[in-house]
Amino acid sequence: MSRRYFEGMIPALPDNFDIPKEFPIAAHWAFFNHAGVAPIAARAAAALRTYADQAQRDAYIGGKWYTQAERVRRLAAKLINADPREIAFIKNTSEGLAFVANGLDWRAGDEIITTNVEYPANIYPWTDAAQRFNARHVMVAERNADGVGRIDADDILNAVTSRTRLIALSHVEYASGFRNDLAKIGAFCRTHNILFCVDAIQTCGVCPVDVRAMNIDFLSADGHKWLLGPEGLGFFFCDERLLTQLRPEIGWMNVINATDYGNYDFTLRPDAKRFECGTYNIPGVLALGGALEVLDEVGLPLVWARVKALTDQLALGLQAKGYALFSSRAEHESSGIVSFTSPRHDHAQIVTDLEKQRIIIVTREKRLRASPHFYNTPAQIDQLLNALPDH
Repeated sequence: MSRRYFEGMIPALPDNFDIPKEFPIAAHWAFFNHAGVAPIAARAAAALRTYADQAQRDAYIGGKWYTQAERVRRLAAKLINADPREIAFIKNTSEGLAFVANGLDWRAGDEIITTNVEYPANIYPWTDAAQRFNARHVMVAERNADGVGRIDADDILNAVTSRTRLIALSHVEYASGFRNDLAKIGAFCRTHNILFCVDAIQTCGVCPVDVRAMNIDFLSADGHKWLLGPEGLGFFFCDERLLTQLRPEIGWMNVINATDYGNYDFTLRPDAKRFECGTYNIPGVLALGGALEVLDEVGLPLVWARVKALTDQLALGLQAKGYALFSSRAEHESSGIVSFTSPRHDHAQIVTDLEKQRIIIVTREKRLRASPHFYNTPAQIDQLLNALPDH
C-alpha cells in the first residue's frame, strides 16, 4: 500500500500542534527508538532551561518548585486514572518495582509469578525477594507460535497456586512488543486476593492504561521512553488501600511534618508521598510535567491511534520486503514496538547502515526493533522501509 494511503488513514493532530516546534528531532532524524531512550519534548526541555535559569539567578527563591510538582503529580495520576494521593515520584522504574519487592511482608513459601521475557528490572527484584525470604520465583515461558512471540494469559493464571502472593508483569514486553491482557489477569488477581504489580514503562504515554479497569495494585514507569521526558524521573502508583502494606525506605520527607525540622514525629504520610524519602529531582519533575502536558493536550486515544496506524504501515511494509515479524499484530496484543528479523542480512550492520542515513532503530534479543511515536509520519516510515535491504 502506498504512503498516500497511510497518510489518509492516520488521524490528524490538532491544528495548533506544531511537530517541528515540539519535536525538532523530526527534521534531522527518522527516530524509531521510543522504546529505548526517547527525545524529550520541547516543553520538557523548556522546563529544564527555566529551572536552570532560576536556580542560577535566584537559587530557590520564588521558584515554587514543590507547588509545581503537585501539578505534575496530578497529570501523572490522570494519565493512568489514579488519584494523585496514589502517586509518588521515583528515580526510575526499577525503584518503584523495588518498593514492592522490598516493602511487602514476605512469608516463606510465598510465590511470585513473572514471565521469562521480562526486562531485568522486572526480574531481579523478585529474584532477590525470593532468595531473602525463602519465597519461590516462577517464570512463565513465552510462546513462539508461527514465529510470533506471545504470552498466553491462561499460562500465567494456570501457574497460580494457593501460595501465589503476587504477579509481576510488563504491560508490553520490551523485546517482542507483546501487549499482555492486564484486564483479564488483574480481574483474576483481585478475585483471588493476589497482588498485581505492573511495569508500564512501555505503555505509559502511548497506550491507554487504566489502573481501575485493570485492577492494578502497583505500577511503575520511568519518563524517558514514551512519556517523552528526561531520564531519572518517573512515577509509582500504589492503590490507596495498600499504602500501609509496603514498608518504605525511610528518610526525612516520608513523615507528616517533614518541614518542621526540629520536631521529630515519626508518623508517615497517609498518601503515596510516604515513599518519597528525600529531596525531589526538581528539574526532572518539572521536565516530566512539560512532557505530560503535551500528551494531555493531544490525548492518549489520538496518540495510540496514530502509533497504531504507523506500526501497521511498518508491519505491512516489512513483510512485503521479506522480513519476518516477531511482534503480534492482533488488535489486543500489538503495541508501539515492532520486532522483526532478516533471514539474510546481519542485524547489527543494518542498524549501523541506517544510522548513517539518519534513521534510528535498535536490536534486542537478536532481533531488530522499531518503535515510532505519534509525531512520526508515514513519510518517515517509508524512509525506513526504503532504506532497509531487500531479500
